[in-house]
Amino acid sequence: MSASILILGGGCFGLTAALELRARGWKVTVIDQGRLPHPDAASTDISKVVRMDYGNDEQHTAMGECSLTRWRAWNAKWGEDLYHEVGFLVMSRDEMKPSGFEHDSRQFLTARGHKLRRTSAAMLRELHPVWNHKAYREGYLNPIGGWVESGHVIAKLAAEARAAGIEIIGEVHQPRPQFEGACCVGITSSAQSWKADHVLVTAGAWTPSLLPHLQDVMWATAQTVLHFKPHDPRPFTPPQFPVWGADIGKTGWYGFPANADGLVKVANHGPGRRVNANDPRSLPVGEEERYRAFLRETFPSLAEAQLHSSRVCLYCDTFDGAFWIDHDPDHAGLIVAAGDSGHAFKFTPVMGEIIADVVERKPNAWAARYRSREKTKSHSDGARASS
Repeated sequence: MSASILILGGGCFGLTAALELRARGWKVTVIDQGRLPHPDAASTDISKVVRMDYGNDEQHTAMGECSLTRWRAWNAKWGEDLYHEVGFLVMSRDEMKPSGFEHDSRQFLTARGHKLRRTSAAMLRELHPVWNHKAYREGYLNPIGGWVESGHVIAKLAAEARAAGIEIIGEVHQPRPQFEGACCVGITSSAQSWKADHVLVTAGAWTPSLLPHLQDVMWATAQTVLHFKPHDPRPFTPPQFPVWGADIGKTGWYGFPANADGLVKVANHGPGRRVNANDPRSLPVGEEERYRAFLRETFPSLAEAQLHSSRVCLYCDTFDGAFWIDHDPDHAGLIVAAGDSGHAFKFTPVMGEIIADVVERKPNAWAARYRSREKTKSHSDGARASS
């Protein structure tokens, strides 16, 4: 008889793990507090960045390279381009120097054989005219990278899961792991309980609330996202306006070209605010003006565009910015796959195998970095501003 597993959370970790485990013969049930795609989940938005640029981080660069190949394969399989390879342009206000995200990414990727275009202020003015070339000195364009329609991807994966015989149970009120002593035996809610051989918690920002013993190593962080609607979106489309980072390692600012609806998404990959995932979500006072001040400096022609909508996106941050994927050492039957730390979605095509290998206790070179670990000094993925 096949082993059974309950997966709590239907985002990119949960659905890819479900599909991979089902392909390996497991009986899989996915349980979520909302419908899929869950409107409040980090996986759900109009877009996420897809990049291989990770400073001199060899593992995440390699995972990015593999993921990019698989994103293209998913486009072909689905007969729909949900991944848009429009390139990734990163600019620095100052000269690129060692230990900086732009310098290290360019040097590392070039050494791996990738063809990048170094960009000066003069080239920025000529090829990317909506940028304020007076404020940004140099950078590079990686033509391999872009963005993905993340909410639509989750819908595709959920449909594939159902077609593969995975039961998805949504709209469950306050689902949570169920314990008998120190052993995790299932998932329970206010109305029903489910039992299985194993429980995999892939609940994103809700994970620290569901598993309080992990709150010292991971926590929910609120990040804001604003969608602007310029009167004429054409200047904000590729190739002159690809996915971008504006001195991102120091400032956290990044964004996207206009989508099919003419919306330009601008966001900040910074320290954020610690929150409880169940708290009401709202923009901090003055947040729109903070964004517009950045736009006036960087993309002046976008600074007065209509604010179409906003979103508060929740990261599940680990202390060191690395994912947390392991059997819980103190609770038999419990596996945790969380700690997206704001940079997981790009790896969606490779996460299922990593998580499934951890569940089955099979060797996986990439999984070793994400094991349960003692808290040490924090660091980010290189593209994330720390203050």
